[in-house]
Amino acid sequence: MAKAFASQADLEEKKVTFTQLSENAWAYTAEGDPNSGVIIGDDGVLIVDTTATPAMAQDLIAKIRSVTDKPIKYVVLSHYHAVRVLGASAYFEEGAQQVIASRGTYEMIVERGEQDMKSEIERFPRLFAGVETVPGLTWPTLVFEKEITLWLGKLEVKIAHLGAGHTKGDTVVWLPSQKVLFSGDLVEYDAACYCGDAQLEEWPATLEALRKLEPHKLVPGRGPALLTPADVDKGIDYTKDFVTTLLQAGREAVAQKLDLKGAMALTRKSMDPKFAQVFIYEHCLPFDVSRAYDEASGIRHPRIWTAERDKEMWTALQD
Repeated sequence: MAKAFASQADLEEKKVTFTQLSENAWAYTAEGDPNSGVIIGDDGVLIVDTTATPAMAQDLIAKIRSVTDKPIKYVVLSHYHAVRVLGASAYFEEGAQQVIASRGTYEMIVERGEQDMKSEIERFPRLFAGVETVPGLTWPTLVFEKEITLWLGKLEVKIAHLGAGHTKGDTVVWLPSQKVLFSGDLVEYDAACYCGDAQLEEWPATLEALRKLEPHKLVPGRGPALLTPADVDKGIDYTKDFVTTLLQAGREAVAQKLDLKGAMALTRKSMDPKFAQVFIYEHCLPFDVSRAYDEASGIRHPRIWTAERDKEMWTALQD
């Protein structure tokens, strides 16, 4: 029997955890589903990643309202993927004034936002519950180049693009006074890295730039919040191992002049023993192998995934 496309058969609801990390920071995590972050300052709230739909955002808003009635002033997009950004409209009713993104994220929304939205919804329907509440693409209202600083009252919040990795526009949110970092999908833990739009060669250097901040706590894009410096290092090392192993397999496949199916078989030999047990590994691997093969072949800027390309690739890689 043919394997269900991507994660269309993944219907199991995940347990959501809302964890206080410091005086001002909380992690909203869900057993390998996409995470969000919350920063509560003196005069308002900042959200890091919105959830996938306005309907799903209501649960995060309810968690926030259980600890504060301050207005949600800012929404930060860690990157452009639909599963992270399409819930943004829910926060405008809560007082949101700005949707903040890097220049690279804005450019990716312009170039491929529509295709990505359709592609992601078809890949993983469970993560788009209430998709009918999505009004369309999420557009940033404030675009920055490298770094900006916000003040939530007396609390300093730095928003920065440290380099490419998961996408070309990856953005982190950093509380320097509390050593808490929200990494988006630049870091994953106990979950596969989705690399379909990645800059794999650049990703490790970006991870090292992130490590130099010396965070004591880190909220990854997927997986549990990392609550000690040792765990933060484990998360960074885990992600670095995933992406470097993947790219090396892609380079070997190209050197051996294998086709994409051959590249998949070769990649599994090095990836499966390390990562086959983690969340969404089987979902991510076909997209990851395709991107690693492309990058190793000299395609620096990731090709656009469309719903049609998704299924053509998936079919071609099935045994």
